Amino acid sequence: MRKGKLAKLYTLTTAAALVGSLILPVAPQTAHADRGVVDLWKAIKPLTTIASAMNTGAHPDDEHSSTLAYLSLGRGVDTSSIIANRGEGGQNEIGSELGNALGIIRTRELQEASKITNIHLENLSEKINDPIFDFGFSKSPDETLEKWGEEVAYERLIRKIRTLRPDVVIPAFLNEPSTHGHHRAINVITVRAYKDAADPTVFPEQLKEGLTPWQVKKLYLPAKENDYTVSVPVGAYDEVYGASYVQLGEESRFMHKSQGMGRLYDEGPSFSYYKLDQSVVKGKSKETDFFDGVAYTFTDLAKDVASQSGGDKVASDLQKLQKDADEVIAAYPRFGTVAKEVHDMIADVEKATADVQASKLSADTKTDLLHRLGVKAAQLNKASTESLSLVTKVKPETGELVAGQTTKVTVTAYNGGQVKLGKVDLKLNVPKGWKATPQGTTSFNQLSYNQTVKTTYNVSVPADAALFQPYAAPSLTADVSYSFSGATATSHAVPTDAIAVLPAFALTLSPNATVLNTLKPQEPIPVKVTVKNYNPGATQANISLDVPKGWTVEPKATPLDFAAKGETKSVAFTVKAASSVKPDSYKVTAVASSGGTESKHGAQVIRYAHIGTTYFVQPAELSIQAFDLQVPEGLKVGYVSSGFDNIDQYLQQLGVQVTNLTAKDIESGDLSQYNTIVLGIRAYGFRPELIPSNARLLKYVENGGNLVVQYHKPEDKWKPELAPYPIKIGEPLIQWRVTDENSKVTMLTPDHPLFNSPNKITDQDWNNWIQDRSAYNPAQWGKEYTELISNGDAGEKEFTGTFLSAKYGKGTYTYSSLVWYREIPALVPGAIRLFVNMVSLHQ
Repeated sequence: MRKGKLAKLYTLTTAAALVGSLILPVAPQTAHADRGVVDLWKAIKPLTTIASAMNTGAHPDDEHSSTLAYLSLGRGVDTSSIIANRGEGGQNEIGSELGNALGIIRTRELQEASKITNIHLENLSEKINDPIFDFGFSKSPDETLEKWGEEVAYERLIRKIRTLRPDVVIPAFLNEPSTHGHHRAINVITVRAYKDAADPTVFPEQLKEGLTPWQVKKLYLPAKENDYTVSVPVGAYDEVYGASYVQLGEESRFMHKSQGMGRLYDEGPSFSYYKLDQSVVKGKSKETDFFDGVAYTFTDLAKDVASQSGGDKVASDLQKLQKDADEVIAAYPRFGTVAKEVHDMIADVEKATADVQASKLSADTKTDLLHRLGVKAAQLNKASTESLSLVTKVKPETGELVAGQTTKVTVTAYNGGQVKLGKVDLKLNVPKGWKATPQGTTSFNQLSYNQTVKTTYNVSVPADAALFQPYAAPSLTADVSYSFSGATATSHAVPTDAIAVLPAFALTLSPNATVLNTLKPQEPIPVKVTVKNYNPGATQANISLDVPKGWTVEPKATPLDFAAKGETKSVAFTVKAASSVKPDSYKVTAVASSGGTESKHGAQVIRYAHIGTTYFVQPAELSIQAFDLQVPEGLKVGYVSSGFDNIDQYLQQLGVQVTNLTAKDIESGDLSQYNTIVLGIRAYGFRPELIPSNARLLKYVENGGNLVVQYHKPEDKWKPELAPYPIKIGEPLIQWRVTDENSKVTMLTPDHPLFNSPNKITDQDWNNWIQDRSAYNPAQWGKEYTELISNGDAGEKEFTGTFLSAKYGKGTYTYSSLVWYREIPALVPGAIRLFVNMVSLHQ
């Protein structure tokens, strides 16, 4: 990031200006002329305190953003956020990605949000398909921990606490029945970890790795205004940032665009409340601060150390660091003066570290002091970079690599400050097994104002290099060390976008999931394989399909020639199942063979302005679900997509004639040409033409049409009167859903056409559903509706409004809160058979 040195402070004078700054692309970074002094303040404020805090949550966006902004940006506290999973099970409000692809998006959004509040982010989930995943809504912490693997989740949380050693820990949620089971699970293990992280008999293998037990000083839980220990003034206005901490927190929340997060808040007082749950220091019923009774400054730490045998010298060092920090702050915003004070403090931290190591203090005290000094050293490196207006970059020739490739990567350092730097060393960091060879000098005697030094490296990627993992640390980074005012600092640089090792040939199958109708087993399955060449230059590949035993594919293989990297070509295949094919799940895999190696993966490019570019590498497979399915000939469906599902694509694969309806179609088109019109999930909230045209939709039904409406939330502009007979959505929403995908379903009216034509629906059709049964079920509905099913989670009253259908005039109106948008892409046979029945009424 470039840094500017200015005389005026960054201001966000209105909430509108706050949002205006958010809609600008963040990758590549847009230069703001007034950000230099704000970045400088963000870097030096943490030097004033040795305190630390940790917030724990389950999903991206669970973080207490306003409180984190207050602690980190306002108080300078070393603040961390520990989030369990990646949000894979959620919905997507900016695109069609779901599952792991959505988890990648939400992770990147969380990373960008954390940069805004200047916090340290960690996830318990470590990789794609990790045990700690977002498996969908849960009502139970026990179910959550069972699915995650309680021992796995707990070990990782204890490890984070012992590594980061927070003084204060705050779980984001309470363990209450009205709360998401994932949220409750994080509360349960966080509360338990308060004591266990300090117990050497808990996960003793961590101690063998070098970690030491850590006793958190205080554990706080979220509270309300009528019963709290600490009130956090998140509405306080910070003149440096030109915003309140609520507004700064919301600036970070706007990064969670796939969840539609972020709100506008006016300036003015507001508070967040917390109650002290456990503490090893003497507490009061009302505290002024999270850190009452806890060492907060170097002076506090010095007093503690001075009281111990052999601690006088170290205590003196700590007092000196307090003076250093005060002088850094006093020098603000004079960049050169701040830099001088920062480097004086760097030298004093090095001295204090050496004195601690040589002291006769207890092992526990030494470990604590060395950790806090290590945190301060890292903060000082950042403060040095900012105060010297040093800009360091890693600039790859390409961010898309393949195994065995050689490429060029340049490391640069630019001095935008007014003071001269000495002994600048540029170092490129590469993974184990990679080779980085500099093509010129990596060491420079000096770097003056407005000058750049750089080194280009030849980087060799090994032939066995692993394919890109989106949750791993960046593969290529740089460290730029330099000296100023008698002390050396290091600036750590990472690339703007992901540098990824991708398949030499990325393969995409279309479709990537389909149904094989066992009533027509010899009906051919057309498969298109799109191949993108990621090799650096011209190359050839033989493209083929691996099919199940007894199946056939034509052609057997097709050669492709590529003239350059990035070129894309397609090959068409026809797959036929064995004549004896049985209902089951099958896989077809695409293979690109070249030079004795094979590529069997695809590389989905994920690119959004607010998160930059990343990739999802996954096997190049076509999933085929074989089962009996009757689909009426000539069935015409008009689909009104909200952008949150792709059911229309699957209906087309089944032989249904699907037209995606435009606003003009809905407002003035001939709706009578469609046998059925389907509204996608939450369509009223995201298709603005629907509500003004609702009377046309109801008239379509009255005249004999078949209208299918999928679930809505109340905030999707849903009103009971949008239906021909009122339907009211249940609130709070958390209580009106069925989360057990294996829960028993009873068909209340088994003779209804929806259960009989063209497919006979039996109890077997409710098996093998995924993630959920239903969401946002109705609480009230008109007596005109037929209640089609009853269903509920274990131990709870069953819902009977999940699936409602009514005659209206000559036609039929069906409202369903079953989660079709998850079941259909997952090729759940019963869900597909039932959905076909829904769109086939009156045929």
